[in-house]
Amino acid sequence: MESAAHILIVDDHQEIRDLLGRFLERHGFRSTACRDGAEMRRALQADHFDLVVLDLMLPGDDGLKLCRELRSPEARKPDVPVIMLTAMSEDTDRIVGLEVGADDYLPKPFNPRELLARIRAVLRRTAGSNPGVVRMPHEYRFSGWTLDLVRRELTSPPGALVALTGAEYDLLLAFLERPGQVLSRDQLLELVRNRIHGYARSVDVQVSRLRHKMGDDVSPSPLIKTIRGSGYVLTADVERA
Repeated sequence: MESAAHILIVDDHQEIRDLLGRFLERHGFRSTACRDGAEMRRALQADHFDLVVLDLMLPGDDGLKLCRELRSPEARKPDVPVIMLTAMSEDTDRIVGLEVGADDYLPKPFNPRELLARIRAVLRRTAGSNPGVVRMPHEYRFSGWTLDLVRRELTSPPGALVALTGAEYDLLLAFLERPGQVLSRDQLLELVRNRIHGYARSVDVQVSRLRHKMGDDVSPSPLIKTIRGSGYVLTADVERA
């Protein structure tokens, strides 16, 4: 049975661990976070992971040593993909990271969306060795609409591009990832917390704007339906492509 990809985050900064964990889970992944090599080893013994996001600069054993360890023949899963994070700008540091077995690298500071794109790309490349993992979609199609996750573009049934703000895009994505599921205002606020600030009432404003741009506010059969006293639900069938 297929399941969401499980990402192991290894970084000594709690703020980064928390941010990435929430961000990845909002986009359909499972995540576990560790602060150093000792916690990483315990996590690897206790669970299965489909990809490791590994910081280069760690207390104790650094990321290069841990990457070599992950690639050793004695490792539980020596082919697990690794994306290395580094605050160093020297080419030699990145080259060494790739030489010891990292599949990709990303210098700090980084945009979480770029890391998300790299995770999806690495998982697509390694899908053959991870047959139980759901391939992350490039786009969602619903009721003639298409949301392109690479270009971050929404296309209407007639083929016109509909401009979305960051909050509107994240809100629509939250619905598309959970079709038919009633989402409360608090749940939506949590799912798009990096875009919508304030109280749960602000979710109503963003939903109203999204509906207006999609013509959903005047449709006799709205795609995003209000469930009185509960929240909102996407009523359309969704196809992942």
